[in-house]
Amino acid sequence: MTEEKKEVVIDNGALSKTQEFVAPELLYQELITRVQKYHPSDDISMIERAYNVAFEAHRDQLRKSGEPYIVHPLNVAIILADLEMDKETIVAGILHDVVEDTVMTEEDLVREFGEDVALLVDGVTKLEKIPLTNSIEDPTNAKLELQAENLRKMFLAMAKDIRVILIKLADRLHNMRTLRYQKPESQQRIARETLEIYCPIAQRLGISKIKTELDDLSLKYLEPEVYYDLVDKIAVRKSVREKYIQGIVDEVRQHIENAGIKAQIDGRVKHFFSIYKKMKNQNKTLDQIYDLFAVRIIVDTVKDCYAALGVIHEMYKPIPGRFKDYIAMPKANMYQSLHTTLIGSTGQPFEIQIRTFEMHKAAEFGIAAHWKYKEASDGKKVEKTEEEKLAWLRQILEWQREMSDNKEFMNLLKNDLDLFADSVYCFTPTGEVKNLPAGSTPIDFAYSIHSAVGNKMVGARVNGKLATIDYQIRNGDRIEIITSQNAKGPSRDWLNVVKSTQAKNKINQWFKNEFKEENIVKGKELLAGYCKAKSINLSNLMKPEYTDEIIRKYGFRDWESVLAAIGHGALKEGQIVNRMQELYDRDHKKVLTNDEVLASIAEANTDSGKPPLMRSKNGIVVKGIADLSVRFSKCCSPVPGDEIVGFVTRGRGISIHRTDCVNILSLPEMERIRLIDAEWQHESGPDEKYTAEITIYANDRNGLLADISKTITEKNINILGMNTRTNKQGLATLQVEFEIGSRQELDRIIEKLRSIENVIDIERTAG
Repeated sequence: MTEEKKEVVIDNGALSKTQEFVAPELLYQELITRVQKYHPSDDISMIERAYNVAFEAHRDQLRKSGEPYIVHPLNVAIILADLEMDKETIVAGILHDVVEDTVMTEEDLVREFGEDVALLVDGVTKLEKIPLTNSIEDPTNAKLELQAENLRKMFLAMAKDIRVILIKLADRLHNMRTLRYQKPESQQRIARETLEIYCPIAQRLGISKIKTELDDLSLKYLEPEVYYDLVDKIAVRKSVREKYIQGIVDEVRQHIENAGIKAQIDGRVKHFFSIYKKMKNQNKTLDQIYDLFAVRIIVDTVKDCYAALGVIHEMYKPIPGRFKDYIAMPKANMYQSLHTTLIGSTGQPFEIQIRTFEMHKAAEFGIAAHWKYKEASDGKKVEKTEEEKLAWLRQILEWQREMSDNKEFMNLLKNDLDLFADSVYCFTPTGEVKNLPAGSTPIDFAYSIHSAVGNKMVGARVNGKLATIDYQIRNGDRIEIITSQNAKGPSRDWLNVVKSTQAKNKINQWFKNEFKEENIVKGKELLAGYCKAKSINLSNLMKPEYTDEIIRKYGFRDWESVLAAIGHGALKEGQIVNRMQELYDRDHKKVLTNDEVLASIAEANTDSGKPPLMRSKNGIVVKGIADLSVRFSKCCSPVPGDEIVGFVTRGRGISIHRTDCVNILSLPEMERIRLIDAEWQHESGPDEKYTAEITIYANDRNGLLADISKTITEKNINILGMNTRTNKQGLATLQVEFEIGSRQELDRIIEKLRSIENVIDIERTAG
C-alpha cells in the first residue's frame, strides 16, 4: 500500500476535503450519518442491503491506488448525500458499478430495490459505455461523428431521469479526486473531458458545489504549472489576505446588525479556475487581479436582500456597471443572488453576494435542491418543479431532431454550454423579458422571437431610437424589430455578428432552404471531384442500396437533400464517399475458403482447451459453409431479414449477431479478426420461429398493458415474457419478448404498436 494520502470524503459536508484512507465500514457509517442529517425516515434497510451487495460484488477488486474498490461507490454515495438526494439515488450510487461486475440482472435489481433504482443503475451503466474522449475543439477528428452520437445518447439519458447525470457527476468527481493514480496521458484525457463536458453540465444544472471542484481539479492536471503557481502565490500572502477579508466581514456584520437585519456573513477567495480564467481572458498577472475576494451575505427574505444592499452601498463606494440583480432576473440555470463590486477602505476592490438561505442552497446544490421528489418531514413526497431548469436540455433535444450534421451539432452544443456565464436581459415592446447571451445584437433578439421575424428584419429601434444591427444589447434595453415583407432574408454577414446559438442555427437553415438547387449542383461536383482525386469509381457507389443507407443514417428525406447538405458544407463529401465505399466493400469482399474459417474455429478451440458447445440452426451461411452449426446471440436476438455477422468464440462455436449489436460495435480492434461474414440462406418457413425483444416507451395510462398484449396476440404471436416499470414522471418502459418469423413480420407488429395511444417510441434490443 502506497504511503501517499488517499482522497476520502470525511468532513462536515464539504465535498473536497481529504484525509488518510479509512476502512469501508467507517465510510459506510459516515454515509448513514450524512443521510440521517436530512432524510426524515430512520429506515436505512435499503441502503444497508445495497452496501452488502456492492461489498460482495467488489470484494476482490482494488482501485489503481491500492484501495478496496468499494471505497469508490461509497464515496459517490456520500457526495450524493451531501447534495441531499433521495434514498433511491443514494442506493443507485452505491450499486452503479455492480451490474458490470456480478451476475445480478435488472430483474434482480427491481425485485431487491425497486424499479426506480433499477432504472437509475441501468441509465448510469449505459452512460459508462459512452466514450467522450475526442476533443470537441478538433472538428477534423475522424471520430467526431461518433462522439456527437455519444453525446446525443447522454442527453437522452438525462432527459429520461435527471438523477442519472447527478450520479454520473458524483462518480466523475470522486474519480477526479483520485486521478493522480492514473497514467499522465489518461489524466490529460479525463481532465479535458471533465472540463469540456461535465463542468458545463454541472453549471447548467446549477450545482456549483460540484462544478467549482471539477474546474480546479481539471486545471490541476491540464495546466499543472499554472495551477501550482497559483496555489503558491495565493498561499504566500494568505495570512494578510485572510486578515483583510475578516476585517471587511466584521465591518459589514456590524452595519447589518445595526440595521436590524438577521444575516450569516462569510468571506472567501475565489476558486483557482475562476482566477485563472480571469487572468487568461484579461491577459493579466495575479498581482493585477484585484477582485479575488467575495463576501457573502445570507438573509431570510428577498426584502432583506435589498435592505442589506442599501446598507452596503451606503458603507462602500460601488463600482459603476458592476451591479447585477440575478434575483429579479435569474441566470439560465435559475441561480439567484445580488452581485455588487465595491471599493474597500484601502482602495482594494471586492465583491459582495447577497442571497436568501433558500437561494444559497439552490446555488450550491442546483437542481438537487429543487428535486421533484424531495421528501417532507412526514415522509410524504413533495412535488416541486424543475421544468425551468431543464429548459436548456429540451432545447438541445430539439437541436438533435433538427440537425443531421454532427459537426454543426457539436459546435452548437459547445457554444451553448459555454454561454451560461453571462447574459443580458432586455424587453420587447410589450414588456416581455428576453434573456440573451452577453454581446447579443438586435438580430439575436429578432430570432429569439420567431424565425419569420429574423428573416424579415430590416432594422431595429433600441429605447425608441434607430440602432445598427450590430449594436450590442445592454441590460434593460427595450428592443423593437422593424420588418418588411419585401426583405430578401438574412445576410451571410449576420453569421459573424450574431452571438446566440439559436440565431446562427436559424440563419443557416434559411440559407440551406433558399439555395437548395445551387447547393445540389455544387454537392454533385464535390462528390465527383473527391472520387476522381481518390481514384474511386463513383458509378459503383451510386446504387439505391448505398444511397438509401446514407439517407437513413443522416436523417434526410431524399438523395437531393444529401447533395444540398454537401454543397452547403453541412456534410463533407469525403465523409459520404468513404461510408458508401465501406458499404460497397462489404458487399464485394473476398470470400474466405472453408479451410480458413475452420482454421479460425480450431484456433479458438485450442485457446479454450474445451470442445465446442454448438447448437444446430438451419438457414445460415457463414463464409460459404451452408448449415454450419451456429448459435444465435441472446444479446440482440437476430431474425431473418436482419443484417448479421458471425463471431468465432472461444470454445462455443460461432455466435450470430445483428450488425448493429452494441457488443459487436464495441469490440476491441484485436478481437475483430474473429468476425466472419454471415447471411440468411433462405426465407424462414411458416413453422420456423425466432426470439425477438423490443422496448416500448410510453406515457402511462389505464389499459396500456392490455392494449399492447392484445395487439401482439391478435397477430397470433406467442409472448414469451414481459417486464414493465413506470417511473415517478409517469414514463412506462415495457420490455416484451416474443416469437417471430421474420424481420418483415417484426416491422409490421412494431408499426401496429406505434399506433397505440400514449406510445412514444419503440426500439429493438441491441446488446
